[in-house]
Amino acid sequence: MVTAQAVELGRAREEIAQLRGEVAELKRRLGTNSGNSSMPPSSDRFSKPAPKSLRGKTGRRRGKQPGAPGASLSMVDDPDRIVDHVPSSCGGCGAMLRRRDKVGVASRRQVIDLPEVRPSVTEHRLHRRRCSGCRQVTTAIGPREATAPVCYGPNVTALATYLLTYQHIPVSRTAQLLGDLMGLPVSTGWVAGVLTPVAAELAGFEQQVADALRAAPVAHFDETGIRVEAKTWWLHTACTQTLTAYFAHKLRGTEALDEFGILPRFRGVAVHDGWKPYQYYGPTHARCNAHHLRELVAAGEEHPEHTWPSIAIKTLENLNTAAHNARDAGLTAIPPAIADPLLSRFIRTVNVGLFLHPPEKGHQSKTRRLLVRLRDYQHDVLRFAHDLTIPFTNNQAERDLRMIKAQMKISGGWRTRHGAHTWLRVRAYISTLRKNHIHILTGLRDAITGNPWLPTNTKIA
Repeated sequence: MVTAQAVELGRAREEIAQLRGEVAELKRRLGTNSGNSSMPPSSDRFSKPAPKSLRGKTGRRRGKQPGAPGASLSMVDDPDRIVDHVPSSCGGCGAMLRRRDKVGVASRRQVIDLPEVRPSVTEHRLHRRRCSGCRQVTTAIGPREATAPVCYGPNVTALATYLLTYQHIPVSRTAQLLGDLMGLPVSTGWVAGVLTPVAAELAGFEQQVADALRAAPVAHFDETGIRVEAKTWWLHTACTQTLTAYFAHKLRGTEALDEFGILPRFRGVAVHDGWKPYQYYGPTHARCNAHHLRELVAAGEEHPEHTWPSIAIKTLENLNTAAHNARDAGLTAIPPAIADPLLSRFIRTVNVGLFLHPPEKGHQSKTRRLLVRLRDYQHDVLRFAHDLTIPFTNNQAERDLRMIKAQMKISGGWRTRHGAHTWLRVRAYISTLRKNHIHILTGLRDAITGNPWLPTNTKIA
């Protein structure tokens, strides 16, 4: 017969177990930071963790790597101006020196500087001619940039566009900068409206980039929150090493991805952070291992008595190093003698972790959920080790989103949907120009004059 005391004791034990679980979860949340989760550094609360890189040692020296492009000052063969400096008196006896005493040039020193910046005004006179036959008077057609009796040219528009969308300078400060440095007394109203006509010229570019991304063998996908119309929207990106596309939507899930229109028709390898809606689409997937490394760090901090998290981290780092070495050596795959033991070790380590963290009744711990993902999506996690065209992380997409967050901190968001779409289209154009080593102001000027750069011959990567 079960007594009331026994029933009460059982309830107390259940409550204690529940409270212990809640305390453990709260401790885990309190210890969560940018170093052991996907939280950005700006969200670190009570104390910022000491900087700690998750990169494994590659054996490379610090600094510039051999073969990497560099930048240094070097003399030019044809300077714009030559200034001769001739001594007037002897440095020894002080006697006057004459022209016939010249010996030659001792050395050359070149100073690279900017000329004085001042506006240049071009007047376009549209002449008329009368036909001697039909007597019809015809007026010449002015250039595309001459849209009014007095207007700013494509170079000024390109510079304002660049400052607004790539350097993240607010409208009022952009107007002030153009006035102070360029001598251009532009109004804030003109600066605020400068992006709309530029974005209109980029509709064809946006479509062509979307088509190129759909045909790419590997592409990166990610999303982040933004503010539009004083509400939380979602900014989606699809990108490669040479292409960038952005899309803002009120929703985060499949409805937004369908309207974006790239992933539903994409048949390559989609690299992402494992967010569930991405899995609904047909392509092959590869998961970002930077996220896994951070979560494994958190698991090791939560369970310091276990060694499997550090083994899993080291194994992933060794596989990444092996992939880098194989690419540097011109190989198409990691040698099996190196890859097979590491792959087997990672799978065994995950199984050990699953044994040490068995299923619990009700809510599963975050560590258990991580291990289940590493087991169930093993092929997506390790795809980088089987195919050297697949990167280890989704850093490409995160880099393309990172500066949008900087824009959010400066502006707080966009007041209208049109403003958001306009800004993002221009930003995608500039990002793609930079990836393809196209001079940004030249590319913007070409777009403003109706001839935007298009990725027709871009090598898709």
